[in-house]
Amino acid sequence: MTYTIKRTFAILFLAIFGSVLLYNCEPDPDSLGEQLFLNGAAEGKETSYDLIAYNINNNDSVRSDASKLGVAVVGAFKEGQFGMQRGSYYTQLRLSTYNPDFGANAAVDSVVLVIKPTYATDSITTTTDENYVHPDGSIAAKKVVNTYPVNKYGKAKINGAVPPFTIKVNEVTEFLKASTDIAYSNTNYAVGQELGSKTFKGNVSSVVITKDSDNSSIFTSPVGFRIPLSASFFKTKIIDFKGKPELNDVSNFIRHFKGLKVSVTEDDGYLFQFSPNDMELIMYYKYDKTENGTVTRPQTTYTFALGVGNAHIGHYEYDRTGAAFNSYVTGNTTTGDLKLYGQGMGGPSIGVKFPEATINQLKQLYQNDKAAIISAKIRIYTDPDNWNNKYAKPSNFSFVQKDKDSNGKETTNFTTDLLNLITASNFAMLRTYDLDKNPAYYDFTVTKSVKDIVEGGTDYTNKYFKIDMGSFLTTTTGALAGYQYTSRNFARDRAVFVGSDPNNAKKIQLKVTYGKK
Repeated sequence: MTYTIKRTFAILFLAIFGSVLLYNCEPDPDSLGEQLFLNGAAEGKETSYDLIAYNINNNDSVRSDASKLGVAVVGAFKEGQFGMQRGSYYTQLRLSTYNPDFGANAAVDSVVLVIKPTYATDSITTTTDENYVHPDGSIAAKKVVNTYPVNKYGKAKINGAVPPFTIKVNEVTEFLKASTDIAYSNTNYAVGQELGSKTFKGNVSSVVITKDSDNSSIFTSPVGFRIPLSASFFKTKIIDFKGKPELNDVSNFIRHFKGLKVSVTEDDGYLFQFSPNDMELIMYYKYDKTENGTVTRPQTTYTFALGVGNAHIGHYEYDRTGAAFNSYVTGNTTTGDLKLYGQGMGGPSIGVKFPEATINQLKQLYQNDKAAIISAKIRIYTDPDNWNNKYAKPSNFSFVQKDKDSNGKETTNFTTDLLNLITASNFAMLRTYDLDKNPAYYDFTVTKSVKDIVEGGTDYTNKYFKIDMGSFLTTTTGALAGYQYTSRNFARDRAVFVGSDPNNAKKIQLKVTYGKK
């Protein structure tokens, strides 16, 4: 899936990088060693070597502020391996105009919060009501509703039916600071009264209402989910503050009305996503209008600004009680963990390092047999027993290298292969296989990294690789935004993989192809 992500200083989008970073095809030698195959100059031989792979516990927390939150995730989902995960969302709001004049005797008719989840555009259900009567003026009309299922990760159905969610909207009573401030997903912000709620059945709709008399439009709403909020609250919080300092500037307003929280009450079903910048908050109100001595009360709207510039924070809750996760996420960096658990949104990462015995074997081949490394890849399988389910296999990963500098401080960067070979025609950071089967497997390219150690003597004492759910992000020009910019902060994906299990043929391994002149 591809997202468009608006940020305060750039527009980023998730990228699978086509032929540069990801392939889904049969393995080929990468361009670093392909010259050894030319004209039959070498015969490649692939050999497998052990790796130390382990879980990295992120304490179920990740940065989820506006600079990291490409999309918001709401919903809940639980299963036996990872336990329960629930997503909520906090947002500030601003006035579209400051020191607004709502007119004389203004009264709020209704308030609607519109969220716009991603949905399946190719699955549409249309219902038409030719006998609809619009309540404002009892106007004979036609109402056309187009309905689409949202994109779900988790249990699209429970007991044969789409599980309904109760989506709640609460007033936030704690200052959320600025959109540029750092925020973490496990932070609870204080909330006050519930402003509204509505049952969500997994669908979003667009609505068009037209008059029967002349076919002119009465009401149009884009595809989304509309949640009615308390009219009396907005009368008290907004209309009644007309002319007061609280509505005169941004600084005062975001301390007067600190924000909204969107959450669900249930703990199982699915997770869905929407763009924070696409949300709408619309207040419908009437006021006294005098023309030629006649007083009327026309209805008008006031739209609040919920997009760029506001603090947006994802809040993620976990309940690992009874989950298999607890037995395997031990972080055994000496011999490795038997099972590897990868999960976005603050869940665990995977660490991989080279055992001394593996490097020594490769050095002996190079020194004694003059065996040159043609390609090297880390191959990892999903666990065929513990991850045998209908959930989509992950296809987006970030893959970075960790080390320590001369002062002993841990460093992070793109892998040596990515930094040096990204422009090579045959290079892929990641290749995916059998995503529709059990198990699926993945190859991460580490050719130059291994060659530097084996053939160049590069120190690898503190070197290891870190695998996370979620792709690297790119700028609008297509360049990598930086190793720290990934979709891990909101990636719903998770999977169980086979780790450093000596008794499992699908254990994680280093696959090295080498050739002799």
